[in-house]
Amino acid sequence: MNLTFLQTFLTVLETGNLNKAAERLHVTQSTVTARLDALEDALDCQLLVRSRRGTRMTRAGFELRPHAELMVNGWMQARKAINLPEGYSGLFSFACEFDLWHDAGKTWLYAVRQDNPGIAYEARPGRRAEIAAWLGTGITDAAMTHEPISAPGVASRACMHEEIVHVSSQPRTGSDWDPNYVYVDLGTDFRRQHALAFPHAKTASITFSVSSWALEHILAYGGSAYLPEQMVAPYLRDQSLRRVADAPTFKRTLYLVWREVGELLFPWLVDDKFKRI
Repeated sequence: MNLTFLQTFLTVLETGNLNKAAERLHVTQSTVTARLDALEDALDCQLLVRSRRGTRMTRAGFELRPHAELMVNGWMQARKAINLPEGYSGLFSFACEFDLWHDAGKTWLYAVRQDNPGIAYEARPGRRAEIAAWLGTGITDAAMTHEPISAPGVASRACMHEEIVHVSSQPRTGSDWDPNYVYVDLGTDFRRQHALAFPHAKTASITFSVSSWALEHILAYGGSAYLPEQMVAPYLRDQSLRRVADAPTFKRTLYLVWREVGELLFPWLVDDKFKRI
C-alpha cells in the first residue's frame, strides 16, 4: 500500500475538496485525482463520492479512515524515531486524555524528563479510544487516562490520586444551590461520587468536559464548579476563588497505561518514583 495515496485520501477528507487538498500537498489537482483513483483500484472499491461541490465518504471510505490514520501516523512516528536530534538516544511518545494534561499529565512527564534528559519527548492529547488505538500500533509508548485500558501487550497502574474540590467566585455554602453552578465531567469516578452526593441536583447552567475551560469560565463570568485542587490552588491563595464551605470533597484515580515492550527502554513506566498520592 502506497502511504502517499493514504495521505492524499486523508488530506482530501480534512480539506473537503480536491483543489484545497492539492494546494496543501503542493501538487496538481490531476495528481490528487490520480492518487485517489489508484487507491480505489488497489482496494477495489469506491472511497469518495466526488462532485464540484466537494467530496463525501462512502461506507468503505468511512471504514478505511481510522486504519489510514494509524498507518500514516505510524510511519511518521518511525521517521521521528530514526531521525533523532544529535545527543538523544531515543524518543518517548506520551498521550494524555484532554482533561488530564493540566497539572497531572505534565507533572508526571516533566518529572520523567528531568530524570532522563537523554531521551527526546513528544506529547499529544486524545480521547481514550484513540489512545488505545495508538498504544496498539506503537504510535504511543504510554498514556495517562481516567480508566485503565485492557488490551494484549498493554499494562496499567494507578499513578496518581487527585482531590476534586468545590470552588466558587463568591463566598457560599454547600447547602445552597448555585444557579451559576458549572458541571465538569471529570470521568467515571467523579460522576458516580457526584451523583451519590447530589442525588437531587438541578441541571447545571453549563457543562464542560475540560477542567481548564470551566476554570476560565468561572473566573470570567462567575459561578462555582468542582475542579482539581492542584489546578485551583493559586486562585485560592490569591482569593480569586474560594472553597465552598461544607461541600464534600471527591477523589479520582489517574492511570498510567503503557506498552509492555517498552519497559526495557523506558524503565520509569513501572517505577512508582513519580507516584503522587
